[in-house]
Amino acid sequence: MTDKLSRDILEQRLRNAEALLECYRATSVIHSIRADVHAAEAESVRHLLFNWNQSGFSRLARMVRAVWLLRRGHVAGGVSAQTAVRRAKEIVKKDGLGSLYRRVRRRIDANVERRRQKKQPPVLQPANQNPEAALVSPYRRSVQTAREAGLSPKVVIVAELSIPQCAKYRVWQKKEELETLGWNVEVINWHDPQAALSAMQTAWEVIFYRVPAVQVIKDIIEEATRFGISPWWEVDDLIFDLELYSQNSNLLTLSKTEQEDLLHGAQLYRDCLQLCGRGIASTQVLADIMQQAGVKDVCVIENALDKETLAIADSILHRHNKKSSDDDIFIVYGSGTRTHDKDFVECAPGLLAAMEAEPRLRLRIIGELTLPEAFAALGARVEYLDGRDYAGYMAVLAEADIAIAPLETSIFNDAKSNIKFLEAAILNVPSVCSPCATFRDVVEEGRNGFLAEGTVGWRDALLALAHDPALRQRLGEQARQDVLARYQPEAIARKQVAQRFPPPKTESRDRLRVMGVNIFFMPRSFGGATLVAEEMARHLLQENVEVGIYTSCLPQPGLFSSSLRYEVENIPVVASPLPVHMDPIAGLDNPRCTAQFVSWLKAYQPDVVHFHSIQGLGVGLLQACVEHGVPFVVTLHDAWWLCERQFMVKANGHYCFQRRIDLKVCRACAPGAIHLEMRQNMLTSMLDQATLLLSPSESHRALYLANGYAPDKVKVNRNGFSWPKKPRAPRVPGTPLRFGFVGGQEAVKGFPLVRETFEKMERGDWELVLIDNTINLGYASMDVSGWKVNGKITIQPAYGDTTRDAFFESIDVLLFPSQWMESYGLTVREALARDVWVISTAPGGQAEDIVDGVNGTLIPLNGQPEPLQAAVEALLAQADRFDDYVNPLKDHLPTFEGQAKELEMFLQSVVSENTH
Repeated sequence: MTDKLSRDILEQRLRNAEALLECYRATSVIHSIRADVHAAEAESVRHLLFNWNQSGFSRLARMVRAVWLLRRGHVAGGVSAQTAVRRAKEIVKKDGLGSLYRRVRRRIDANVERRRQKKQPPVLQPANQNPEAALVSPYRRSVQTAREAGLSPKVVIVAELSIPQCAKYRVWQKKEELETLGWNVEVINWHDPQAALSAMQTAWEVIFYRVPAVQVIKDIIEEATRFGISPWWEVDDLIFDLELYSQNSNLLTLSKTEQEDLLHGAQLYRDCLQLCGRGIASTQVLADIMQQAGVKDVCVIENALDKETLAIADSILHRHNKKSSDDDIFIVYGSGTRTHDKDFVECAPGLLAAMEAEPRLRLRIIGELTLPEAFAALGARVEYLDGRDYAGYMAVLAEADIAIAPLETSIFNDAKSNIKFLEAAILNVPSVCSPCATFRDVVEEGRNGFLAEGTVGWRDALLALAHDPALRQRLGEQARQDVLARYQPEAIARKQVAQRFPPPKTESRDRLRVMGVNIFFMPRSFGGATLVAEEMARHLLQENVEVGIYTSCLPQPGLFSSSLRYEVENIPVVASPLPVHMDPIAGLDNPRCTAQFVSWLKAYQPDVVHFHSIQGLGVGLLQACVEHGVPFVVTLHDAWWLCERQFMVKANGHYCFQRRIDLKVCRACAPGAIHLEMRQNMLTSMLDQATLLLSPSESHRALYLANGYAPDKVKVNRNGFSWPKKPRAPRVPGTPLRFGFVGGQEAVKGFPLVRETFEKMERGDWELVLIDNTINLGYASMDVSGWKVNGKITIQPAYGDTTRDAFFESIDVLLFPSQWMESYGLTVREALARDVWVISTAPGGQAEDIVDGVNGTLIPLNGQPEPLQAAVEALLAQADRFDDYVNPLKDHLPTFEGQAKELEMFLQSVVSENTH
């Protein structure tokens, strides 16, 4: 008893936890949607401000403001004039008057250029002339179909869901039937184009149900063609043929405005049908008219029974009591809307005659209907009921003795389905129907129902049923047997749906399938972690491992915030659009990215997920892996998992030397970050769920061990790098020793130390090459004209794959005075592999492949210039040693090939561990 009670308590707690999880997830998504709305509003405000700043009134206002500030002792930037003068004096004293002039001139030119560019509309240029073209073009190229890419079989239904009955019979039934055949099905409201586009990225098939060809739908259909999808357009009413639709006399019951809207929509529906090129109809008449519209590939999938209908019917019949033969006899008509007035006229005279002849007959109307005036004489024998949900409607219908389904004789009604007969039949209620095409197809006169037309036909059929309870019972039971035999969900799925959507066949996999995740990926390559992620994808592919990628991209025109599937170097990639700038909290958990990642996770079905740098994408991706039972590995490229600042660099640019992270220290460093404890809990809980953590260096591993992670869980997987493509040219003897620095102007990379070191040296027999990363972006950020040095300084743009060897041939010594304990130090390895001596700070991952005095010089990480200066001067004193210098320890350096093989071993072990 106690064990059972404990088990019940645990199960209840589990249910509570699941409910809370679902609630929290929904809450986060809602807040994400709210944030997106605010972002759109902010963009609108920025647009308004932009227009204002371009106006003459704005320029006048800036001039007035500048004068007003000057009168109060401030310059235009808001800085006090006294402070501006002091800064100018410092620059002149340190770098000379020429440097002050160049800085002011550069700032003025930059402002003028920025304003000029803002005023110019964007110009589309050929790909070879536009540097941004390389970022855009791969996203819009055609890719493999989802079937060819081996993605999980999925059908996306983009649908009009506002009409409950239509949604039930054409959308939710279709979903049920397709799932019976083994398809995954995702239903999207067509008013949510972002969700529709995201879902379509991984779809095998797409169905547009009752959707007009408005521009956003045209864009979605165009995107479908990029995936090799031939979409279907589906409908269950004759709403796409303007000429035939206008003959529907029920339209006369609507206002002129409503009529015009419906008729205008008819052309949009027709356009959508023709754009899709394939049609699904609920009846053969509809299918024939689709073909007449020029669409040759058309199939018929009838409206049918479904699990909901069967369950409701069984429940009602189980508790339904048989009525006495002397009771009132109820005729039920489900109208729904007032557009059925003309249809009811078909049966009205015969129905009235029958009710006059048989006083027990009563009429019950569900929904809106305007009865002919003659029915007023029947008084209380006519009852109106408000429209209700499906279960409520079926409950009222089950109380009927007779159901009627009158339809005006027209091509419009011939195109309609026979669901009124189905709904009555499944409840053992006999029906009298108009002889339209679909009723003629299923109703057998006097066996399972009646077909009636004209006053006499309707009167006689109704009276025959009214006078013979046994006939009512026999026809009702036979009708139920017939519809169960023909319209069961499984029967329709097998006989009709499977003809065009056969059960999907997926090939069994015998290769490891890995999903890599990184904030950036080709063609948007940026940062060391991205380089590693890209190279691992390439090399794993060469090792016969299947690789897919999840990453981010810039928002793409016309795609809203939907995810985007593309291919690069035969690697399938799904990207979620992210803005260039994100606040740290938004980058910590991004529900929209999580939802799009889950869609890709379900489609790609990896054996294991390998996370690289995910700041911006959010920790929700790891939560998704936990929820879906997919094992994952995390490479700890930096300290983001431990520190809000990612590289543990404080606001003043200095390294934080914490080993075990103390949040009290962190709060002093980032006083506005009130979420630090929650952040730590989130990230720690997810790293605990990882099967394996990888570090690029032993030093970086030690940082995570110091923060409580188990040694057997954190392994080292040393990063590879790009080795030289040719041997290094020998250095010319007697020439000045050449130093190189690639860290930019950030203090944490040691730039101020480099300047101070070379300005203090009296010697001039040296050259210094500085790399300015911004030159490739079209502008220079470095200015050394004010440096007071005796040697030669040159500035070069950042090197790439084709210029890497040339850069390292132009230097003899690489300066790497980083002021933080780097997780790795890619540039250091590139230099060591090319026989370039390295002066580096230690400890840190950057120093692990340097043996002091053998292939480099190690200096303390203390923020002082003296150790760097001493190291530089020591090398200058023995410059001739570099004439024929070769790094004797090159063979110990890692390669991408070796890293990938080790990574594959780690990933295989994770999969094996989770399999067993």
